[in-house]
Amino acid sequence: MDLYAQAMKIAETFDVATPENSVVLYSISYLPTTENRDRAFACVGANPGRMMIEHTPCGAALVKLGLDSADKCKLSAEQIAAVWKVASRRFIEAASGNVSAFVDGADPRSVFRSMELPTILQNEHIRTINNMDKYVFAKIFDD
Repeated sequence: MDLYAQAMKIAETFDVATPENSVVLYSISYLPTTENRDRAFACVGANPGRMMIEHTPCGAALVKLGLDSADKCKLSAEQIAAVWKVASRRFIEAASGNVSAFVDGADPRSVFRSMELPTILQNEHIRTINNMDKYVFAKIFDD
């Protein structure tokens, strides 16, 4: 099985479950720095029980394959993004409660704006983002 097929199978099938109020998201696509990711990792480090997708069996397996960096992986940036979108959609669909999101300046093309936020809004088990009503939070990104 080639790397893309292997990664997609992991994204489609490996466990993405998290406890209520534990999901932490970040957006760095098309941004000049990794500040949002750095802040998300710091949040998880300071708050036991919080989890990013990288901390699920699914995300950990994708990182092990090198999909956390285009420099470490033989897949194209588009293929890597496609795999993470599948895994992330499942991650958000399984989430509940409050989601912590480090998404300052998130680009409209980012995974957060194009897929995660709409999926959050469709998930009736997620009530808030950053302890704010999720629909109110979403208005921040009305262009």
